[in-house]
Amino acid sequence: MKEKLQSVDDDESGLARTLGPLQLTMIGVGCVIGAGIFVMTGTAAATHAGPAVVLSFVVAAIACGFTAFCYAELAGTMPLSGSSYSYALLTFGRFTAWCAGWLLLLEYGIAAATVAVGFAGYAVALLDQFGLHLPASITTPMLDFRSDGGTNRLQFGGGINLVAAGAILVVTAVLLRGVTQSFAFNTAIVLLKIAALIAFVLVGIAFIDPANLTPFVPPARGDFEFGWPGVLRGASAIFFAYVGFETVSTSAAEARNPQRDLPIGIFMTLAVCTVLYMAVAAVMTGIVPYARLGVADPIAVAVDAMQLPMFGIAVKSAAVIGLLSVLLTSIYGQTRIFYAMARDRMLPPVFARIDGRTRTPQVGTIYTGVAMALLAACLPISLLGDLISLGTAVAFAIVCAAVMRLRVVEPDRPRSFRVPLGGIRVRGWWIGIIPALGIAFAALMGLPLLVDMVLRATRGDVLPLAIVGGYFAAGLVIYVVYVRSR
Repeated sequence: MKEKLQSVDDDESGLARTLGPLQLTMIGVGCVIGAGIFVMTGTAAATHAGPAVVLSFVVAAIACGFTAFCYAELAGTMPLSGSSYSYALLTFGRFTAWCAGWLLLLEYGIAAATVAVGFAGYAVALLDQFGLHLPASITTPMLDFRSDGGTNRLQFGGGINLVAAGAILVVTAVLLRGVTQSFAFNTAIVLLKIAALIAFVLVGIAFIDPANLTPFVPPARGDFEFGWPGVLRGASAIFFAYVGFETVSTSAAEARNPQRDLPIGIFMTLAVCTVLYMAVAAVMTGIVPYARLGVADPIAVAVDAMQLPMFGIAVKSAAVIGLLSVLLTSIYGQTRIFYAMARDRMLPPVFARIDGRTRTPQVGTIYTGVAMALLAACLPISLLGDLISLGTAVAFAIVCAAVMRLRVVEPDRPRSFRVPLGGIRVRGWWIGIIPALGIAFAALMGLPLLVDMVLRATRGDVLPLAIVGGYFAAGLVIYVVYVRSR
């Protein structure tokens, strides 16, 4: 195991080590404070949890918290780019690593597409306020959920979301300039959107109507609509919103002191974002009845309800600009996963090619940006969010299992951070309390998504389940045909 770890040391990667704890925290916050708070909060409230979406964020944060301890230990022990892919490779072998990497490609690729769709929603709302109305043909996806006899079905529509696709291509161009320049841009945007969200909470408190928060947990209707099952389903829908703390671990090869700085970045990201999520969700559902929030720009709806035009323009502008930073960090994370997998010959070598001037994987960044732009142009935001959460849940479970595996095969390896609370040994395996809880909560987040997709399929809406099944089948075929031969 030690020989394996040394053979993939990222000191030989060619990537520049320029990121400190502040930049790492900003990467995480920049990725987390995005579609989850600006977009999916409204969707989860309107279709699953109602005002109790605040509790959904608590459940999702607890699930991520257990996994964050595991990421912190692995990031300090193995400071490698590639996140859970690299951890799985060094603890379980190539097949498990491929599964983790394939899930990360789903997670980050669709995360950027989801954010881009949210960006388009806020940009259209902002332009409408200035009297500029974009046609639906360039602001709606090719596929969308439509009501069919009281049931929402995924159907082909008549548009293509060019606004969302264009946003991804612009951010891709920024990333091509290099990491240092890109994250100076990112830090400024992160501070702007945090200020805007704090202003929204402080101003919005005065406009809360207690009637909108009653009942706090709406009565259950079945199929994960409201009630406590809806709270859990809402948590699984917004689970992906916390993926930003994982993005911190993908930066290991570019961190100045990864053993110290990565755990700091991971925990600071999770703490800051959980508090903001809960505060914004509480104010949003207090201002506007939750049933009206199932749109791509729910904060814009809440701000419009305040009837403060200039404040509304300021918040919407911050949302539009802020979502750009999420696009930047999502695409950044995706390209580093591609880089790690291509370095290990699991993807074509073009994704591991480092540009001599910027010391970034430029060709891989271009391919990634184009692929994400196509997803954003074609798929609706609710389906995108579910796909990301499903991939995130499985990747988190692999990370928790990797901690337990590494404690068994290399118990004496130096660890700058250790998962707390200890564990027990069962037939040679170390079963940690925190990692075991992380796996249990990952399953709790993923199972409602699968059950919901299966229920949809039984009612004739087979496309969401077919997309997920097709993706996993394609991954297995690529592994057998391409990866094993190398």
